Amino acid sequence: MPSWTVRTRPFWRLGGWSCRRQSQARRGKMADRTIAHLMDVRGAQLGYGAVPILRDLNLRIERGQRVAICGPNGVGKTTLFRGLLGSLSPSVGVIERLTDRMGYLPQSERLDPLFPLTALELVLQGAIPRLSGVRTFSNGEVSRAEGLLSSLGLRGQERVLLSELSGGQRQRALLARALLADPEILFLDEPTSGVDIEAARVIFEQVDKLTKERGLAALTVTHHYDQLAAHVDSVWWITNGTVEVLDAKDFNPASLLGRRWSDVDSAGSEEVTG
Repeated sequence: MPSWTVRTRPFWRLGGWSCRRQSQARRGKMADRTIAHLMDVRGAQLGYGAVPILRDLNLRIERGQRVAICGPNGVGKTTLFRGLLGSLSPSVGVIERLTDRMGYLPQSERLDPLFPLTALELVLQGAIPRLSGVRTFSNGEVSRAEGLLSSLGLRGQERVLLSELSGGQRQRALLARALLADPEILFLDEPTSGVDIEAARVIFEQVDKLTKERGLAALTVTHHYDQLAAHVDSVWWITNGTVEVLDAKDFNPASLLGRRWSDVDSAGSEEVTG
């Protein structure tokens, strides 16, 4: 990765068929902001081959909605994410997306910290879908990326290599990358896994701010609901191949499981790939 002064002389050129294709796809469909909902799932069944994992799914994602996706390990949280993101088609029913502006925040452990990128270069990857042909990042894109890093408590870390950042700092940089693409739905996969309390607080507060100010919908897979409880409105509880929609005020994982939440799983989450 070349060294460059991004504010005054950006010259990292990106492009090619894949970037143009993503850009064209994203220009093709944008949600009407007068419509309250962003995605409808009606009678959907998701699985692999002839094996259904989730069935009878009837869900709606609305603007500004904050959802926790919970359940014991292996019940289908990854399958649900894949279906909503569009990488897995339902064998029955319909998943209607009224926007294709979707962002994804992976666990920081899935980012190779030895890859020679700075925090700013990582964030600028979020602008790639908007590139058309071979071109440079604009000063506006760079400034916006720097602003996102600053809002997430990473001012002064823009040109620090990922290998020199803590796990919490890398996770905040990944969030900035997802937000640079200006998503209308943000999927977060165990965002507090391997990060400190301060990093978790900053992440949730930034997401809360965007749900209120811009109507961002946020769906978070978590095994640590206690950290997320104050930042969600509803819970999608997955068990026995179905998804139950619960009001966050009424959600009590201990009563649903018959034992303490921490006894269910503290080892992490399923991986979203392909």
